[in-house]
Amino acid sequence: QVQPVESGGGLVKTGGSLRLSCAASGEMFKRDLGWYRQAPGMKRELVAAITSDGRPLYIYDVKDRFTISRDDTNDVMHLQMNDLKPEDTAVYYCNSHPYDTRWWGQGTQVTVSS
Repeated sequence: QVQPVESGGGLVKTGGSLRLSCAASGEMFKRDLGWYRQAPGMKRELVAAITSDGRPLYIYDVKDRFTISRDDTNDVMHLQMNDLKPEDTAVYYCNSHPYDTRWWGQGTQVTVSS
């Protein structure tokens, strides 16, 4: 199996924006997908998910700021993050939803400065 590759993270100021991308295998893209994040000392948590037919699901505190999308033609998923806050600082990962342990990649670091 091939792990997905996450990209697009970086250092931004409070209120800034980032667009994360996830390139993954066709097998993973047959499923519902999710973006997860893990802050230092915290458990990995689901941030947003999208069904195989494109319906999004967000955790409550990102609902009005993040947008998840998928491109099944190219097996790419995105997370547009606007109005970023310091509490969004974490390593962001993509995986299926629910996650499959085969598909944890290296993640991409997002750091939001106050």
